[in-house]
Amino acid sequence: MNAAAPTWYAPPPEPPQPEPGAGWPRWLIVGTVLWAVLLAALTWRSARNDEPTVREQRSLSEAVPVVDRAIGALVAAAGAEPVVLLGPDRLDEGCRITPFADGAVLARTVEVVGASDDVAPLLERVADGLPAEYQARVRPSDRGLRLRADAGEFVTVTGEADGPGRVRFTVDTGCRPLGGHRPESAPAVGPEADALRRVLATLDRPEAAPPELLTTRCPDGDRRARTVRVSTAPGVDPSAARTSDAAGTVVLDTPEVYAYRTGPVTVVVDHADDGVRLAAATGCTPDGS
Repeated sequence: MNAAAPTWYAPPPEPPQPEPGAGWPRWLIVGTVLWAVLLAALTWRSARNDEPTVREQRSLSEAVPVVDRAIGALVAAAGAEPVVLLGPDRLDEGCRITPFADGAVLARTVEVVGASDDVAPLLERVADGLPAEYQARVRPSDRGLRLRADAGEFVTVTGEADGPGRVRFTVDTGCRPLGGHRPESAPAVGPEADALRRVLATLDRPEAAPPELLTTRCPDGDRRARTVRVSTAPGVDPSAARTSDAAGTVVLDTPEVYAYRTGPVTVVVDHADDGVRLAAATGCTPDGS
């Protein structure tokens, strides 16, 4: 039997309704707006003045001066004894900065050829000659001894053997925004180009392509290291360069490489499977070597 509610029963009261127009306190709104303005100002100031914290914050164009300084430091650190040749820019596009943005990697090389097949002293000398802030170190790796250094602004320097008596140093920017950078070329003129023309005449072969001029500023800022490169067609006997009346002081004579200095210019005749590669270079020492 259901019991009937007593006549005196009153239903529970409804929850109180907010007063019309009630909202956030005024002080909280003002504080939030001021914090947003302050945060935006700090972000703008940091973007303009603070050092980058990741590589992707610097474009390839902004990294080029760092690469130039590192190449000049390598040339100077190698010294006057070995043969030092600048390599061309290698621009590899298509790497991924983020899943939605493409980038590019700029790499530039310095080739150093010594008289000894042992490259360990050469690697150690370059490591010691680089600026202290590069923190250059030579360590064993699965491919032999390897130099690694930090040129700053996320630009790395590596060096490793590239054959008996040869070391190839590479300055690498890593993947970053292209920033409008495009490698520049200049006509090959000067004493280096003149020396190459004399060697080509001795070999009785024209170049297979126009000579390529590569330059970088030396650490002292007063000189530029320069290398002019050219390749010949196959079938050339590089030993003919040994009989050239233009040859000066011989600095390297192996089955693969013949090099001599004439004045401030070092001329290199490098025998390769696809022909003969010729280079003439001036370095960062006062006599150009």
